Amino acid sequence: MSFPYKHVLIFGATSGIGEALAKQLFDVCETIIVTGRREENLKALCEGVPNASYRVHDISDHGSIAPFAASVVADVPQLDCIVLNSGIQRGFDFSKPDTVDLSQVDLEIDTNYVAYLHVLKHFLPHLLKQPQATVIAMSSGLALVPLPRVPNYCATKAALHQFWLSLRVQLQDTSVKVIEVFPPAVQTELHDEKHQPDIKNGRSIGMPLAEFTAEAWAGLLAGEDDIPVGPIVQLNYEKIDKPRQEAMNRFLGMMRKQAGA
Repeated sequence: MSFPYKHVLIFGATSGIGEALAKQLFDVCETIIVTGRREENLKALCEGVPNASYRVHDISDHGSIAPFAASVVADVPQLDCIVLNSGIQRGFDFSKPDTVDLSQVDLEIDTNYVAYLHVLKHFLPHLLKQPQATVIAMSSGLALVPLPRVPNYCATKAALHQFWLSLRVQLQDTSVKVIEVFPPAVQTELHDEKHQPDIKNGRSIGMPLAEFTAEAWAGLLAGEDDIPVGPIVQLNYEKIDKPRQEAMNRFLGMMRKQAGA
C-alpha cells in the first residue's frame, strides 16, 4: 500500500520522531507543514524541500490553537492528515514531595494530553468534510505498562490511549481514520539530561531512531489502526491491550443491546 494522505500537518517536528517522520513524508506527500517551538530546527528541516513549510507554534498554549487551526485550514484547504507527536517527559518522585515541581506536572499534562483534545476540537470540523482523512497520535508503550520513575508521563499516555480508543469508536462511521502509534524508548532528546537530570547518556536509551521510523512507517503503509513498535511493546499490546479492546467491544455491545431494548 501507499500512504493515502497527501496534505499533512505534524505537531512536534523539531527533532526526534516528528522530524524523522516528516523526512519520510517529504517524498510521498504534496504538502507538509511542520510545527514546534524552535524555529531554527524547523527552518533547517524544511530547507531545500519545496513541498514543506513550517510554523512556529507552542501546542501547550491552548488558547492559540483555534486561530492556528483556522490559519492552517485557510492556507491548506486540502489538509487531510494530522500527526500529533508533541510530548515531554519528566521524572517525578512523590516519595520526596518537596522535589516535585507541580508547574512541570501541569505542563506535561497540558502538552501530552489536553493539547491533543484542543487540536481535535478545532481541526476535526475540517477533517470530517474530507473524502478521507486521519488523525495519528504518537502514544507510548508506557500507556500500556507504566515506568514508575516517570509516573505522570505514563498517566498522560494512558489517558491519551483511552481517549483514542473512544475517539475511534465515535468516528468509525466517518471519513476520519484514527491511528495510534506506540513507540518504545527511542534514541531521541526526550531522555536528554537537560530534561531529566537523573539520566546520564539518555540519547543512547532505546531503539535507534531510524529503526523505529522504518517499523512505524511500515505499519502506516499497511493501514493499521494500532502500531506497536518493538518486541516488548508488541508483546504488551498483544497480552494487555487486545484483551482490553475485546472487553470494550463486549461492553459496547451490551450497552447498545440495552439501549435498543
